[in-house]
Amino acid sequence: MSFTGKYELQSQENFEPFMKALGLPDDQIQKGKDIKSISEIVQDGKKFKITVTTGSKVLHNEFVIGEECEMEMLTGEKVKAVVQMEGNNRLVANLKGLKSVTELNGDTIINTLSMGDLTYKRISKRI
Repeated sequence: MSFTGKYELQSQENFEPFMKALGLPDDQIQKGKDIKSISEIVQDGKKFKITVTTGSKVLHNEFVIGEECEMEMLTGEKVKAVVQMEGNNRLVANLKGLKSVTELNGDTIINTLSMGDLTYKRISKRI
């Protein structure tokens, strides 16, 4: 199953408490909570390029499944991570105490970020 495509954010759960826990300033949280972000994914075998555009903020990460890479977090901090593929539709990464699970179901991508007991969930649809 290929992840390649453009996806628009449809809904999110726990955005504000999760972003606060990450240490984002309140003004950025308020600006970001109502913006529909667009995620563009290009998959070439085990190589991925992911670009998430939220208003004027663009987050760009590239990685190869199973190889260490540098990833930019929501805070702008760059961290080392290894992304693993589970089955043919789940990407799992651990980024400095943060667990990211991205699951593709047909035309829907569900991205769940967990930090301790706090979970942030984003649901995006292919456009």
